[in-house]
Amino acid sequence: MTAKKMQESFSKAFIDEVHKWSCLKPTGVSLRYMMEFGSKPTEKNLLLSAQFLQKELPIRIARRAVELESLPYGLSNKPAVLKVRDWYLDSFRDVRCFPEIKDASDELDFTEMIKMIKVRHNNVVPMMALGVNQLKKDLDPKIVPEDLDEIHEFLDRFYMSRIGIRMLIGQHVALHDPNPQPDRVGYIHSKMSPMEVARGASEDARSICSREYGTSPEVNIYGDPNFTFPYVPKHLHLMVFELVKNSLRAVQEKFMDSDKVAPPVRIIVADGIEDVTIKISDEGGGIPRSGLPRIFTYLYTTASNPLDEQTDFASNDVMTMAGYGYGLPISRLYAQYFGGDLQIISMEGYGTDAYLHLSRLGDSQETLP
Repeated sequence: MTAKKMQESFSKAFIDEVHKWSCLKPTGVSLRYMMEFGSKPTEKNLLLSAQFLQKELPIRIARRAVELESLPYGLSNKPAVLKVRDWYLDSFRDVRCFPEIKDASDELDFTEMIKMIKVRHNNVVPMMALGVNQLKKDLDPKIVPEDLDEIHEFLDRFYMSRIGIRMLIGQHVALHDPNPQPDRVGYIHSKMSPMEVARGASEDARSICSREYGTSPEVNIYGDPNFTFPYVPKHLHLMVFELVKNSLRAVQEKFMDSDKVAPPVRIIVADGIEDVTIKISDEGGGIPRSGLPRIFTYLYTTASNPLDEQTDFASNDVMTMAGYGYGLPISRLYAQYFGGDLQIISMEGYGTDAYLHLSRLGDSQETLP
């Protein structure tokens, strides 16, 4: 089916309902609340969680669907973006058509349904990247893609909202795990070791670097191996992986034809009272100051672009992050989602330091667009 304007594919009553829900205010949840609530996944708590999601998900999904209708520069009409919008509308309909959740069996059915929604949205990021690519090809050559502030701001809101929706669904689904790992509350690890997560993410990044260049610089990690704090390991892994991968690439390319040994990438984990900060330093030559503002934009990348119209979104290999230039901006959103941040400081001619700040207290609300 070729994607059409909302009015052509959906009934007026349905569209009115989407607009009505999109005007409601979403309710933010803190990491600490998710952890305390989920630490007792009793039938009653799972029921309350499902009832909360039945009210909350349509608000968040509707807000994005409506925004996807009215993007500047004709982005809303790009085939890839229309496809994403239809996924959102289908998911809105699925949640809204689900009968009121009254007992444990309703709750289980609801959980299966939102699990399907999460799968439906698996490829939203590459699909939106494809839409933005389609836009870049059609833009007036006089427009500099980095100047499209409205598009950047939209994508920040859109992806931040997506992180939240996936966290809420993933957390609810994970609470049904019949034999959870120790200290795990759904997606949250109450005693996560940042050193351990950083080590795993670095090994993954090194294996990608070796696959691409035949070899990889070392990664040295410093910090207290016994230090733990509550966080979502999956989120931290994604951020550290992205930052280390960028550093390895910079070092590898700088020292490729040199007879010197490539210097290691250094990771330092510091536990402060408010924040846990992870610093990733490399000697990969740095980024010129003029390029720094661009590294967090979605329309700029230094790597070759792996996405084209022929991309097969069914294969998981599409998920290699280099190339759609989304790794850094999305990593920053993951950091900000629970009250942290990501800063990049560069010394051109020497190297780059990335500072990943994670809120240690866990009581900051989700950042909601």
